[in-house]
Amino acid sequence: MSDFVLVHGAWHGAWCWKRILPALWKAGHRAFAVSLSGVGERAHLGPAGITLDTHIQDVAAVIEAEELQDCILVGHSYAGMVITGVADRLHDRIGQLVYLDAVVPWTGDAWSSRHSPDTQAQRRALIAQLGVLPPAPPSLFGLAADDAAWVERRQTAHPGGVYDQALPYDAERWARLPRRFIDCTEPALATIAASRQRVRSEPGWIVDEIATGHDAMISAPEALLDCLLAAAQARPKS
Repeated sequence: MSDFVLVHGAWHGAWCWKRILPALWKAGHRAFAVSLSGVGERAHLGPAGITLDTHIQDVAAVIEAEELQDCILVGHSYAGMVITGVADRLHDRIGQLVYLDAVVPWTGDAWSSRHSPDTQAQRRALIAQLGVLPPAPPSLFGLAADDAAWVERRQTAHPGGVYDQALPYDAERWARLPRRFIDCTEPALATIAASRQRVRSEPGWIVDEIATGHDAMISAPEALLDCLLAAAQARPKS
């Protein structure tokens, strides 16, 4: 049995894991889906004062409250920033990191660091005007029909204070953790391009590919489940 902690990306909430959680439980694992402050059912909390540090603490608090050890920490999209920060704070309690089509930051990076100048300018302008990043259209994630409508109903604006906060961390210690990257290739989301390239050029990574869009937990839950179960099987024994 493994313990999974699932962390959603921007504009989402714990709701996005609805098709994954029961299958992990059925396979005999424990799984906890976190909703980050300011989004999902916690949208009433923000966005004022919410930073990347807030989101790192959201996840760390679940690990501490549930007294998890050797857990598999899964971060989708933006949450690659979050799980990297959690692993730096709670290194001895993390068994494996899984980056689901996610940002893999270099130490000192912000979420914004590897975005194109056009994307940076557009998002900073929205944050300056609104204080938040409005949700992206589900079509950007390769979703259509009922899936797109479901995501569009559920998405909430993302706190703007997380966008440019740098994340320094101990890169050598982080690199000692087992790491897996799940690459969603059809269509490939442009803002994840730097991470895709990085994990194929550095040692220590297991890379899986799923021929689906960015929200694999919605568009390809069976394939994603296979990747997560493989991660559990590969987990070093305590």
